[in-house]
Amino acid sequence: MPRLAANLTLLFTELPFLERFAAAAAAGFRGVEFLFPYDHPPAEVAARLADSGLALALFNLPPGDWGAGERGLAALPGREADFDALVERALPYVEALRPPCLHVMSGIPPADADPAACRASLLRNLRAAAAALAPFGTTALLEPLNPRDNPGYYLTRQDQALALLDAAAGAGAGNTALQLDLYHCQIVEGDLAMTIRAHIGRVGHIQIAGVPERHEPSVGEVNYPYLLALIDSLGYPGWIGCEYRPAGTTTEGLGWAAPYLGIA
Repeated sequence: MPRLAANLTLLFTELPFLERFAAAAAAGFRGVEFLFPYDHPPAEVAARLADSGLALALFNLPPGDWGAGERGLAALPGREADFDALVERALPYVEALRPPCLHVMSGIPPADADPAACRASLLRNLRAAAAALAPFGTTALLEPLNPRDNPGYYLTRQDQALALLDAAAGAGAGNTALQLDLYHCQIVEGDLAMTIRAHIGRVGHIQIAGVPERHEPSVGEVNYPYLLALIDSLGYPGWIGCEYRPAGTTTEGLGWAAPYLGIA
């Protein structure tokens, strides 16, 4: 049975962030993910997680200056020291929460940045993040994002990410993997079932949402019951993050998830 993790950044937003853990558990979820926990002390987030009885699937490295448009620094040449500072900021949360995976955001390089320098920076930073995460048993992930929602983002295709992961592994970063977001993949590449079949062994985390509006997975052009059954049949052991924007309230829109959450 697919293991669904509620994305607490996008779901249950009727409630303050720290109250969303209990709401997710009450709705039948057994796992959660979120983008950025950094507005709350690590111990407080850990306490809410423990009190809810939920497992943590994933969160992201800090993105840099979100208000200024930064979406990660890993592929930005010359920002290596700033990237290292983001890793240092994340480590107390990794230590307290022990996520199996952490998303290393590639970011939006300057338009005039040298592509080779961007690649070299991303490889250096991915290896540095993986080394810092290894003592905690955490895997560093790369995720391609679609350019419609994220103009200028460095990674947009699975083959780009996989080539970088190959290079990082060849340089000794074994705790790295692909974050396969089927919403982004459908917009850029399509052919989701064959992509899953080809790369499931390289995937550390999966995320889903309806396409194109990013509402519930039951809305839109993607046949998620088929894909979730396929993922299950291939023996994928990880979590499937529900990273979508509910069309109404979160609980009103959970009918699609009932077979997976054990809801009558």
